[in-house]
Amino acid sequence: MEPETLVSRTKRMPGKRSPHCEYRRYARHKRAIVVALAVLVAGVATLSMTIGSADLSVVDVVLALFGGGDEYDRIVVWNLRMPRVLTALVGGVALAMAGCAFQSTLRNPLASASTLGISQGAAFGASVAIILLGANGAAAYEGVQFSSNPYVTVVCAFLGAMASTLVVLGLSRLREMTPESIVLAGVALSALFAGGTTMIQYFAEDSQVAAVVFWTFGDLSRVSYRELAIMGCVTAVSAVFFFLNRWNYNAMESGEAAAHGLGVNVRSVRLAGMFVAAAAAASIIAFCGIINFVGLVAPHVMRRFIGSDYRYLLPASAFAGAGLLLVSDIVAHAVVAPLILPIGAITSFVGAPMFLYLLFKGVSR
Repeated sequence: MEPETLVSRTKRMPGKRSPHCEYRRYARHKRAIVVALAVLVAGVATLSMTIGSADLSVVDVVLALFGGGDEYDRIVVWNLRMPRVLTALVGGVALAMAGCAFQSTLRNPLASASTLGISQGAAFGASVAIILLGANGAAAYEGVQFSSNPYVTVVCAFLGAMASTLVVLGLSRLREMTPESIVLAGVALSALFAGGTTMIQYFAEDSQVAAVVFWTFGDLSRVSYRELAIMGCVTAVSAVFFFLNRWNYNAMESGEAAAHGLGVNVRSVRLAGMFVAAAAAASIIAFCGIINFVGLVAPHVMRRFIGSDYRYLLPASAFAGAGLLLVSDIVAHAVVAPLILPIGAITSFVGAPMFLYLLFKGVSR
């Protein structure tokens, strides 16, 4: 007679599953959610390419993507709408993954590029470029003057965003700061940069102030394929970094003491994660302007559906961020067409009610 084992005992108990089967079922469920999100984002991206002044159907877009259809449709899709859609995809992925990393490393659900001073630092850098460095030229679009030397503005915005991050990281190294103190330092820097931006604008000409305001509105259409390649490279490198640290983030979810016990250097993981996340968010903001709530809302929504396992939360948040930015872009183009609303305002209108709903739902529980 064969000795009884755990496997044979489990086979005789129809209501019980082995731990291995439970884990496979758990992993299959999480992967199915991520795949479903990817398919949904692909569909929304295709729909987004039908929105614009040129009337194109989904069939026209699909034919143009595969080299068929009219030449005019192919020009519209590949030269005008594809860069915008890819920018929304890359931007949403970068901002959402950065927000997810911020919330993990700081163990604070409110940590994002906005609350850590990155967005306001970028706005300050853009103001310096346009007003003080003369990046504002005589070019105009629909009566609004904007920067005729955008790369100076992009570089200054990126440096301003990273300056805020480096100040926060420097303070945390000079003195042991708790994650809560780091977030508060970011809020203080946001106020400081906002005050600096206001003072610069106060002494500027009307056309320069208009250019700064136009930049802060946020716009996905201003990005070319060359700039998109830069954004994509930064996003890809940051995604690889986050993927390699997914187990560290899982360990930190149980607290710093538990993470130390598992061999995680919490301080190094926190500082490196914040720097990489800030670089990813800064690269998007520098090219596209200020885009709010994507990095804050997307990880929160996905935690409701997929839990806090960063092996699945990171890609799920990335797809959710891309979908949120695509939906916001569709709304911006469709509500008062042919006028295009600022993408930053739309993400706030879409993201803020969603975040409040999640907040009050959590409080009620």
